[in-house]
Amino acid sequence: MSSAAGDATDRLPQSLLDAIAPRGQARSFPTHAILINEGDTTDSLYIVLSGRVKVYASSDDGREVVLTEYGPGEYFGELSIDGDKRSASIKAIEACTCRVVPSSDLRQFLADHPDFAMHLTGKLIRMVRRLTEQVRSLALHDVYGRMVRVLTEMSDPVGEERVLRRRMTQQDIADRVGSSREMVNRVMKELTAGGYVEQRDGRLVIRRKLPPAW
Repeated sequence: MSSAAGDATDRLPQSLLDAIAPRGQARSFPTHAILINEGDTTDSLYIVLSGRVKVYASSDDGREVVLTEYGPGEYFGELSIDGDKRSASIKAIEACTCRVVPSSDLRQFLADHPDFAMHLTGKLIRMVRRLTEQVRSLALHDVYGRMVRVLTEMSDPVGEERVLRRRMTQQDIADRVGSSREMVNRVMKELTAGGYVEQRDGRLVIRRKLPPAW
């Protein structure tokens, strides 16, 4: 629903990664492990060193909506610095290693490194903008329109085509656009029949520009 994996500028520069390393411990998590549960009162910052995680919200009946993903150099959990409960859940979509920095060390690091404070401020601004776009999309676009946006965000141009950066199931796409897998399946069948998309080497390929409406 938001960008595919945060924003390239959300990645910490190596100088800050090196500076914060002594303040946290590296922890490894297997695929599908839950790092943070929505509503938790833990207050640590997580910096992804390897692998990928997804940020999502869920309902009581188990439905999920994916908010974003994070990869190496990106971080999450910064909102807990106010001491409030976690606002979203985090799950490993690949085996990952994170540096976990306790909030007490994070506050001191912010005081000692104003460049990190500026980086964090910029990330929070971009997060608000992405979430604003997400709300606008949910309110103003139909399922197809939201699918077009997500598929475009999750893919890179390769010649005249676009190729998704990673393998995504129809359920993955449904979780991102706030729809059912059945609806996504219906749209994907029509796009495939129309020659707009195809599966190639396990990844979705957008062969030509998707129509603005379906």
